[in-house]
Amino acid sequence: QVQLVESGGGLVQAGDSLRLSCAASGLTFNPWTIMKMGWFRRAPGEEREFVAAVSWRDGTASYADFAKGRFTISRDDAKSMMFLQMNSLKLADTAVYYCAAGFGGSQPAGYAYWGQGTQVTVSS
Repeated sequence: QVQLVESGGGLVQAGDSLRLSCAASGLTFNPWTIMKMGWFRRAPGEEREFVAAVSWRDGTASYADFAKGRFTISRDDAKSMMFLQMNSLKLADTAVYYCAAGFGGSQPAGYAYWGQGTQVTVSS
């Protein structure tokens, strides 16, 4: 059974940094279904949006434009943990952040497995 559990969210001030973690269990690489792990977020009243993704096979990362230069996605060698380092946080980064695993891409439909989310709140 696949399980993704996020942690590391919290209340920070604008300009601060935060590191999110995703503990994965039950995942098995499958070229047809599980190729990437990613982070999405959903702000109040907004749709879920892509933040970043990392390739299961070679660690290649991709980012949404707003995340480039500020956020860094990574995974450990054992492929059981994924991280999102967020620097220079802005008020607009306030959202629930979700860990996901699946085929990949920038659309939620490309990910079959989801965590429960962790709240990130950035204050001025």
